[in-house]
Amino acid sequence: MILTVTLNTALDLTYRVPALVPHASHRITQVIERPGGKGLNVARVLAALGYETVATGFAGGATGATLRDLLAETPVRDELVETAGPTRRTVAVVDTASGDTTQLNEPGPTVTAAEWTGFRTRFTRLLDGAAAVALCGSLPPGIHVGAYAELVRLARTAGVPVLLDTSGEPLRRGIAARPDLVKPNAEELAQLTGAREPHRATRDARRRGAHAVISSLGPEGLLAATPEGLWRATPPAAVKGNPTGAGDSAVAGLLSGLVDKTPWPDRLTRAVALSAATVLSPVAGEFDPTAYEDLLPRVTVTEVGGAA
Repeated sequence: MILTVTLNTALDLTYRVPALVPHASHRITQVIERPGGKGLNVARVLAALGYETVATGFAGGATGATLRDLLAETPVRDELVETAGPTRRTVAVVDTASGDTTQLNEPGPTVTAAEWTGFRTRFTRLLDGAAAVALCGSLPPGIHVGAYAELVRLARTAGVPVLLDTSGEPLRRGIAARPDLVKPNAEELAQLTGAREPHRATRDARRRGAHAVISSLGPEGLLAATPEGLWRATPPAAVKGNPTGAGDSAVAGLLSGLVDKTPWPDRLTRAVALSAATVLSPVAGEFDPTAYEDLLPRVTVTEVGGAA
């Protein structure tokens, strides 16, 4: 079983419009609702790949109830903890003429001390039997900035490999707790290390405590600093579409590779192909299976340095 954690879940709304024009009224041609937040996107992709997946985190209010109803329609097992505050919404407006997407994200609910204690209890229980855990996304109000570091330590104590995908101070503190893998993007890496050159920033991030660091370079693929070497993985060509959830699909590819114990080049190939196939999907946070199978043999992975 693979466990994913989404402390700041969301009800994802995708609006499609013929063209997005500032200061104008728009007629929406399609509305799609999905359970969202980074960890839930990861869980949905893992389930689509055939992995037994459990999702935990927080959900509350009418929005949270809708999210859980939608999650029940997927193979992902719901272990979300109820909050008094309502789950947030995120809105992706897709301009069908250009393929560009505009994202609007609400803040999350304030989580109480009692709710956090209840979550910790459930998380500790779920670690028993987990093959790996992913800690994903932002922290909602009310949760202390060292929460991910705390969860990393709990996972390590239980002997469960842990992947961390967050940013800012939660990333800084979380990486010091020595997760097995972190997956920041280039801007998050620059904020963490002060370096903007990708190779240097990725190596510097790894020296801060993570076993391996996978840097997302957007449409240019991934850069991985691992104990076995420094790797670069690139898609065959830039893809255009809705990038919402593409990074989460990459996390699913990396996490499934960790569970399967596949070599690094194969893990990175899977992650890049899933990410690109998600951009090509018409629905936020889902991947196009046909595109994924087509992209897999065409991803290029090269070793660009020795052990990091």
